[in-house]
Amino acid sequence: MGKRRTTLESVVTPAFWKNRRVFVTGHTGFKGAWLVALLKHLGAQVTGYALDPPTRPSLFQAAHMYQGITDLRGDVRDLTLLEADMCRAEADVLIHLAAQSLVRASYQDPVATYATNVMGTAHVLQAARRAGLDVVLVVTTDKVYRHGALQRPFQEDDPLGGQADPYSTSKACAEMVVEQYRASLGEACAVLTARAGNVIGGGDFAQDRLLPDAVRAFSRGEILALRYPQAIRPWQHVLDPLWGYLTLCEHSYKKGVDFSGAWNFGPGESHEYSVEKLVDVFAHHWSGARWRWQAGVHPPETDVLGLNSSKANDRLDWHCRLPLEEALHWSADFYQRMAQGADVRALMQTQIEDYLAKCAFS
Repeated sequence: MGKRRTTLESVVTPAFWKNRRVFVTGHTGFKGAWLVALLKHLGAQVTGYALDPPTRPSLFQAAHMYQGITDLRGDVRDLTLLEADMCRAEADVLIHLAAQSLVRASYQDPVATYATNVMGTAHVLQAARRAGLDVVLVVTTDKVYRHGALQRPFQEDDPLGGQADPYSTSKACAEMVVEQYRASLGEACAVLTARAGNVIGGGDFAQDRLLPDAVRAFSRGEILALRYPQAIRPWQHVLDPLWGYLTLCEHSYKKGVDFSGAWNFGPGESHEYSVEKLVDVFAHHWSGARWRWQAGVHPPETDVLGLNSSKANDRLDWHCRLPLEEALHWSADFYQRMAQGADVRALMQTQIEDYLAKCAFS
C-alpha cells in the first residue's frame, strides 16, 4: 500500500484560486478579514459584502483589507441590495460568514440575532439562486447540535437544535434553511455548511470573547474574570478552519454535489482545553497576567463541546496543522506587535506564509 500524501498539494490547487471570483459576506469581521487575506494571498478576486467593521480597533481596518478587493457595505437582511450586488459580482464561489456571532449579545437582542442568522441566511441563499453560483458555503458553528446525554464529540448527522440561547438555536435554524435551499438550488450548485470549533488568532477584538477579553485585561494590568473556567472547548487557530473551508469549496467545485452537506472542522481532543487551561497557557506571554473566577449568575453555557471531524479528515485530508500552544503563541505575538505599532497587514502575511510552510505548501 502506497504512502498517503498529507501535504496540501493534494487538497488545494493554487491555480484554482488564481483570479477565482469569490463573494464573501461578513468580510469586515475578524474571521472575514483573515479569509480575505488568505484569498488575496492565493490571487483570488474578492467581493466583500458586510456592515462596517463591528469593533474598534478593527483588524479589517488596521490591515487595510479593503485595498485590492471590491469592498461593499450592506446588510444581509436587505434582500434587494444583496441580490443586486451578488449578481453584479458574477462570482463562482460564495462564503457566507455574516452573522451575529456572540452568545451573550444574542440574549440581549434575540430578535436581531434571529433576523441576521436565520433570515439573513435565507436571503443569501435566495440571492445565490439568482446569481447562478457554483459553490455556496454557509459557515455556522459547533454549537448547532442538540445537547443532551451524548457523551462523545458531535458528528454531522447528529440531531440539531443548539442549546437554549438565541445564538445557537438561530444557527441550528440556519442549517435547516440551508437544507431546504439545497434542494431548490439543484445539482448545478454545491451547497455546504461548515461547523468549526472556537476560533482564536491575532486581531480579534470582540466583546465577551475569551482571548480579546484576556488581552484587554492583561494589557491594562487588570485581573481577567472568567465565568466558566472549567468549560471545555475545541480551540483552533483561525487559519485552520479557513483553510478547511477553501479545501471544501475547491473539492465541491470540481466534484459537484457529491460534497454537498454539512462538514465539521474541529481540531480533535489534543485541542480540547478548559477555559482556565487555555488562559494559563496564554498568560505565560504576558507579564503579571492573572485571572479569577467571576461568581454570580450567568447565562447558561455547555460544559463540554467536541467535534468529530473524521469526515473532513478522510475525504478532504484536512486536519489542524497548528498545535494549540503554538496557536496561542502566534496570537499573543500578533496582539503585542500590533500594540507596538507594527504593520498589521505584514503581520497577517507573515503568519499566513508561516502557516502554509508548515503545511508543506508554497
